[in-house]
Amino acid sequence: MAAESGSAVEGSWERPTVFYNKKVKYLIYGLILLFFAYSFWNLRISPSRFVRGIGAGVELVQSMLPPAYTPSQRELLIQGIVESIVMTIVATTIGIIVSVPVAIMASNNLSPKPVYYVGRSIVAVTRSLHELIVAIIMVKAVGFGPLAGVLALAFKTIGFFAKLLAEEIEDIDRGQMEAITAVGGTPVQTYLYGVLPQVMPRIIGLSIYRLDINLRHSTVVGIVGAGGIGITLLNSFDKYDYQFSMAIIAVIVAIVMVGEGVSALARRRIQ
Repeated sequence: MAAESGSAVEGSWERPTVFYNKKVKYLIYGLILLFFAYSFWNLRISPSRFVRGIGAGVELVQSMLPPAYTPSQRELLIQGIVESIVMTIVATTIGIIVSVPVAIMASNNLSPKPVYYVGRSIVAVTRSLHELIVAIIMVKAVGFGPLAGVLALAFKTIGFFAKLLAEEIEDIDRGQMEAITAVGGTPVQTYLYGVLPQVMPRIIGLSIYRLDINLRHSTVVGIVGAGGIGITLLNSFDKYDYQFSMAIIAVIVAIVMVGEGVSALARRRIQ
């Protein structure tokens, strides 16, 4: 009986863990707690400052309500929103057109190794920088205005779209490609009739998704002078016209929500 109970204890189930040793596990947990404690201490936030911040936040919200604007401000609001929407459509279109060949280059089942590494490098570079950083660079390169915003959003579209499309291409069935090649199809025909039909639903889905993302980002890049409604929002804060700021924020939220609904509906229809 004792032997049976001992074997039962030895064979009892234990929760899987990534740590090979309990001492190592507790040491890592302790280091994580120390890191968070040091980070919180390094912020130098006193209780009195935190309380003052809450009061200042409440005052700011009260000064922003209700949303309001003058007739001249309404024209600025409409102009900025239209500019953001146009920037979104143009940037997404340019980004997708450039992304498709980059995705083919970044697919290890379609491209030779040198071309594959070039494609992956392009994807890595275009994904490594935040939209605002890219927008600042574009503003320095081409000046203030929507052109800088379009270039920034198109640049970021390449990294997003090409990476996900390349992964989809790597999972395609090569049987269709081999069949077209066997009957004398050219490489272009192989891509058009052997690859494109298999990834077209994914291309449509990614296009709608990226259009939705660029719509949100187009309202932000204007803060650094890259066109859109963002510059109008920044100017309203600089002038302490918080009611107009709230009106702009409300319109941005409404447009993004409408875009979310339309994109969700479109994605359901193509699935």
